Amino acid sequence: MKPLRIFLIAGESSGDTHGALLIRELVALHPNIEFFGAGGPEMRAVAGDQLMEWTHEAAVVGIWDVLVKWPYFKKNFNKIYQTIQQLNPDAVIFVDFPGFNLRLAKYLRRKNYTGKLIYYISPQVWAWNRRRIPKMARVLDLMMCIFPFEKEIYKASGLRTEFVGHPMIEELDRISVPRDPELIALLPGSRNREIKRIFPIMLEAARLLQKKSPLIRFEVSVTSVAAGESMQQLVVESGVVNVKVQVRNSKELMQRAVVGMVASGTATMESSFFQLPFVLIYKVSWFTYILGRLLIRVNYLGMPNILAGKEVISEFIQHDALPERIADTVWTLYSDPETRAAMVQQLDHVVGLLREGNPANRPAEVVLRALR
Repeated sequence: MKPLRIFLIAGESSGDTHGALLIRELVALHPNIEFFGAGGPEMRAVAGDQLMEWTHEAAVVGIWDVLVKWPYFKKNFNKIYQTIQQLNPDAVIFVDFPGFNLRLAKYLRRKNYTGKLIYYISPQVWAWNRRRIPKMARVLDLMMCIFPFEKEIYKASGLRTEFVGHPMIEELDRISVPRDPELIALLPGSRNREIKRIFPIMLEAARLLQKKSPLIRFEVSVTSVAAGESMQQLVVESGVVNVKVQVRNSKELMQRAVVGMVASGTATMESSFFQLPFVLIYKVSWFTYILGRLLIRVNYLGMPNILAGKEVISEFIQHDALPERIADTVWTLYSDPETRAAMVQQLDHVVGLLREGNPANRPAEVVLRALR
């Protein structure tokens, strides 16, 4: 029997993790599949050498960063399109990464690609540009959503949409480890620009917290040696003591720390899953921020708050990301067990909203049903 050919594209580390899980589940349900595409080390480990590894270069934050790397994206856009044209796979699965993936989907449809165009993990157009939804409906064959409220949003456009559950539920495993009552997690993200903009704010808040209690210690988990070296240099320059920078899995730190400072992104939902009380910090270039303010149509930035419909976690965004205010809020979480317990209860409720169905098998089942 002729094998199925599936081409997957993920541009960031979180998409790489989700894409790798989807590949494993597809193989479990249908062993005769050939995988191609572009992703990161996790996808490459399960799909093989025919998958290009590029997430270390492709992951950027904000419009300004995209403009700076425009020649890189244009080159790889053409390269990926040519590869798809030559392979003619049965389906192209786009994993998040909307700036690149939606343009490629539109281009493939215009060039009369005849396979299925499937989007996994809906781009957050409901937050910043709902007018794009009808255009997406004309291009895509299937949208797989990971948040329950998204299905209703796409319904009116006629785009076939399935809520498949959040992959985080299956990807993350809780470990049996006690909370360290003096440990605060610093999770500024792994991109260079995130480190430069957000980590110094966290360090200044850390310095203020240590004035309140010299017993407090801080720990940072980073994904690469290079990022670790950059952060260690910033720690030295800040003069803050008791800050440990380690190249290791951040999920373990989320379960050991008593409180966290977390950059906006995937880590906010992971922290919620691991019951880590935290504050959200977000800072980008002013150009990106002003443009975002003009476009975004939701009341909150953090997904836990969006899902809850209220501020469960405090958000410190752009000019409001002041070390003094951050330190005061973190101190309340650190010093008041009742406040921490109340936040954990609300985070558990948010995570419970994502447990519908079987997230591990559901996306693979939906893909294979679409290909039949």
